[in-house]
Amino acid sequence: MADGPQTPASRASATLSPGLWYRWSRVAMVGLLLMLQLYFVASHRNVHVPQPSASPPLRHKHSPQAAIKPLIDEFLDENSPLRHLFFPDIKSAIHPANGSHYYRPGHIWLDTQGNPIQAHGGGVLYDETSHTYYWYGEYRQVGVIGVGCYSSKDLWTWQNQGIVLSAQQINNETHKSNMLERPKVIYNDKTGKYVMWMHVDDVHYRKAAVGIAISDRPTGPFQYLGSRRPHGFDSRDMTIFKDDNGVAYIIYSSKMNTELHIGPLNEDYLDVQPNMRRILVGQRREAPAVFKYQGTYYMITSACTGWAPNEAKVDAAESIMGPWETIGDPCIGGKEMFRLTTFLSQSTFVLPLLGLPGSYIFMADRWNPAELNDSRYVWLPLAISGRSLESNSSGSQSPWPRVSIHWHKKWRLPLSWRL
Repeated sequence: MADGPQTPASRASATLSPGLWYRWSRVAMVGLLLMLQLYFVASHRNVHVPQPSASPPLRHKHSPQAAIKPLIDEFLDENSPLRHLFFPDIKSAIHPANGSHYYRPGHIWLDTQGNPIQAHGGGVLYDETSHTYYWYGEYRQVGVIGVGCYSSKDLWTWQNQGIVLSAQQINNETHKSNMLERPKVIYNDKTGKYVMWMHVDDVHYRKAAVGIAISDRPTGPFQYLGSRRPHGFDSRDMTIFKDDNGVAYIIYSSKMNTELHIGPLNEDYLDVQPNMRRILVGQRREAPAVFKYQGTYYMITSACTGWAPNEAKVDAAESIMGPWETIGDPCIGGKEMFRLTTFLSQSTFVLPLLGLPGSYIFMADRWNPAELNDSRYVWLPLAISGRSLESNSSGSQSPWPRVSIHWHKKWRLPLSWRL
């Protein structure tokens, strides 16, 4: 190439090594975008379940895909200089001692003893007997693998109830040398048992099964009953959903994550019934989170990209067994590249808010693959209202209401909402 006048960029590249130049350019671009997104996005202090009149952001003509890849690269790089933006340190932790009741998505969340909450990939059970919420999830502190349980009256102040399903002997599937993921608990009104389902696997993800455990109390201990492949198929990311009539269902990623399967459980919730439906075939979705509003079933899922965050999708159905129809991306607020990564998180559960019909908390995990025990929680308000602006497969406007997950850097439930 002929010599010519040097631009500022070419002069910089002449003085920096290729490796440093590449990192400098990545940091400059992604850093600017993240600073704008994470620190200058407006937050509504009085939140904050969004009002039905909330509108989605206008779509931009440019594609954000070029910005997403460097964003993901920095997110997955444990040595990234931007790491403190993805995983803020403990100085900004959510601490129950301050009594503010503000959620701060992506920040460390402390329990009543001042320790980081360990309930990853989890779900919340509301126990009508004790009028208490129980949050179950993967307990990933160093040296201990099991299911942790936390209790709360207000969904913000959480007391550690200990490990309710602990690591067992080396030949047990729940031992820390194996995988235990996405535990969910429901209560069986007929048997009086609390029933836990979870994904159990080996370190190579070849077992691909579900595990079942039961307890007489929400705080355990849970007795592990064993594992199986539901309907004879491989099962990885999964969830369970208890309908209004007491019938419970399992939804799981199967056939190497190329489709989801859904089917009812037995009356005692300890096994599956033989009937099963294949849904979202060929779409490669995982991390299902199911909820219901006014007779319609909704399901939020993620794409299959390992620990890297990706775009959420929401589907709707008149019957939980299908057919299911895609509504679109539910995420609202912030820059488009942030929405297209589900705010750097992955769905795990949708929690209905008692006394506020159509209002929910979207629960997600911001996975930290370098330190899974330091993965963070992204809890955001979810609302159902109006009509979806997405088009269905025929090109006409979708008949389904709009599902909206609203980004807030800092938010809290209405002050009037208390048990």
